Amino acid sequence: MSLQPAPTTRRSFIRHTALAATALSASRVLGANETVRVAAIGVGGQGTGNAKRFSKVPGVEIAYVCDPDTVALDRAKKTFPNAKTTQDLRHVMDDQSIDAVIVSTGNHWHVLAAIWACQAGKDVYVEKPVSHNIWEGRQLVAAARKYNRIVQGGTQQRSDPFHDELKAYLDSGTLGAMKYVRCNHYGMRATIGKRDTPLAPPTTVDYNLWLGPAQDVPILREKFHYDWHWNWNTGNGELGNWGPHILDDLRNVVFRDKVSLPKRVLAGGGRYGWDDAGETPNTHFLYYDTGVVPVIMDVHNLPRQKGMKAPDVYRRRRSSAFMIIECEGGYYAGGRGGGSAHDPEGKVIQKFKGDGGGTHAANFIAAVRSRKSSDLKAEIEQIHFSSAWCHLGNISWQLGQNADLDTAKARLKDFQPWQEVIEDLPAHLTANEVTLKPGDVKVGPILEIDAEKETFIGESATPEALALLKREYREGFAVPEAV
Repeated sequence: MSLQPAPTTRRSFIRHTALAATALSASRVLGANETVRVAAIGVGGQGTGNAKRFSKVPGVEIAYVCDPDTVALDRAKKTFPNAKTTQDLRHVMDDQSIDAVIVSTGNHWHVLAAIWACQAGKDVYVEKPVSHNIWEGRQLVAAARKYNRIVQGGTQQRSDPFHDELKAYLDSGTLGAMKYVRCNHYGMRATIGKRDTPLAPPTTVDYNLWLGPAQDVPILREKFHYDWHWNWNTGNGELGNWGPHILDDLRNVVFRDKVSLPKRVLAGGGRYGWDDAGETPNTHFLYYDTGVVPVIMDVHNLPRQKGMKAPDVYRRRRSSAFMIIECEGGYYAGGRGGGSAHDPEGKVIQKFKGDGGGTHAANFIAAVRSRKSSDLKAEIEQIHFSSAWCHLGNISWQLGQNADLDTAKARLKDFQPWQEVIEDLPAHLTANEVTLKPGDVKVGPILEIDAEKETFIGESATPEALALLKREYREGFAVPEAV
């Protein structure tokens, strides 16, 4: 399907509003008791949930809802009957009565929508991953700085008070020195199917606006909405879906945000058990060399065994906790909203309970009023870094070659946790009635990273790798080179 960009291009939008150079003057100065008028851009399940959470913050009004699908708009209108509606987010940007936007679109729209909002003098709450690729994430940070905008990432666990308690506990030395960290996400998914002929977008969807920055390529999955996650054109796979939460916990709790990007990244895995239109791995294992504490990550979308409605568990003995911090004198295992510290035999020695970050929306609104980015729990640059860890892991996998388990193990033959994650793979797949054959394991290169320049260096800086730091944009929907 080929559609032309909407008549109102980004250039004419800037000319019409004259806001690119006057974002500060476009902002309303909010008094302490004045209502903050918020627009929800993208009102699917997550977007509507975000809008509801913001509507419960005192002094906030959901004044505008926007979605390219009129079905979603009609549904949102029932929840927010007084809100204006539009399919075109540019109308939101043009409305100077809107103070802030919540961007809950598909991943491919996150950065462009957020940059347009910054240029229009609006503050931004943007869902994770805050970018579809590393380069555009940096462009969003640049826009936030240039236009002096309050920009918060949607990693709400940053607002969970138990994180500070856990940091203090780790600093106490009770568990001893950290040896390595194991990050997991075991969440069940199903096949997305594979069509012989391209799927036609629903007639209720303005497909040009839905695509935005993404390429107009045939859709061969069965379902239009949500399953865009598993195609590289619009999504970032499960690593890009859950990874920003888990790796942001890691960067916040373990590294205290002092490690922006890893020094090296290695990934492997595959898409097993489903002959479908999905492109992203459903079994993905990764190694991050931070120069401080090494990190292993394991992502599964298949169940514990075929036919069982239960996710896999780490080593069949611990919970499927997001983050396991292995220390000299025990370990910590936890996820959203809490966790527990254990002695070397597994006995619980201290529990931690949080609220999952229930005050995250309120934190954003407080910063909108104070005009201090330092008040944000998840300021955009830190969440850009956490999202970039996911993109780096995806790039290593995308550059991988079909190989076998021995090849994967040989990549880091002296690091036992890497050996263990690969040795666990056959049992997991066998339980799902998948038999590995030679060439079934995709093994990526070890990528070396210049954290300051956010690019690959040395032998890693191949044209293929460097190309994946960015993307090609459709005319009229390009993330700007100069924000």
